[in-house]
Amino acid sequence: MSITVRVAGSAQDIAAGAKARLVAAVEAAVDGTNAAVEAVRVRLTALSPGAAVLAQVAAEVNGRRVRVQRIAAGAGAAVDRLADGMRERIAEANSPWRPRSWPRPDTGPGSAVPPSAAIGEAAIVRVKSPMLVWCSPDAAARTMDAMDYDVHLFTDPATEADAAVFRVGPTGYRLARTVDAPPPHDKRGVPLTLSARAAERLTDAQALARAVAAELPYLFYAGPDDGRGRVLYRRFTGGFGLIQGA
Repeated sequence: MSITVRVAGSAQDIAAGAKARLVAAVEAAVDGTNAAVEAVRVRLTALSPGAAVLAQVAAEVNGRRVRVQRIAAGAGAAVDRLADGMRERIAEANSPWRPRSWPRPDTGPGSAVPPSAAIGEAAIVRVKSPMLVWCSPDAAARTMDAMDYDVHLFTDPATEADAAVFRVGPTGYRLARTVDAPPPHDKRGVPLTLSARAAERLTDAQALARAVAAELPYLFYAGPDDGRGRVLYRRFTGGFGLIQGA
């Protein structure tokens, strides 16, 4: 197993030896499991001088892409939390899927507004335009869990429209779509609740103002002209990111 490591942020904000500790922690999490773990990429990011550190790992486990990210007050604590999360993700990959507990038992990303993203920051600093996967809401929810997302944008074949699943509500799994439609028929274990109405059409500026005013970690909405789904989310390093389908 090869591990690619990246350290971001000022050198003085990442504790000496944290890079080696991160590699050792990930190797220990993988050691002794029955999973085939490949293409491992890990990253440590100092979010701001003297503040939190974000630890991330992305890998293929049994041929499936997974990701874990954790935040803590220092590099050592972030690495420890990341290793625990990696063990959990490998165990999930080796077991039948089951819903995750909600609210989240940890203070991981997305469960609250990231401390480094000040409420007053109102700028989109990164835009992603991926080709959205066509899949059932059930499959989208499982991908959301595997990738450690709190919101996942996809295209729903039943409606041929963009949709999003996200971690909120009484079950921790909610489906919202850009069109009005009945509940999905294909529900193979994900306890989805359904947003009552189609996503509101907003400009990016309107969505940004709403996310800031309501202190939201993310917002799913539809573009005002094409009706395509969009996700606005707070970045750990500050500002907002925008995901829109290609």
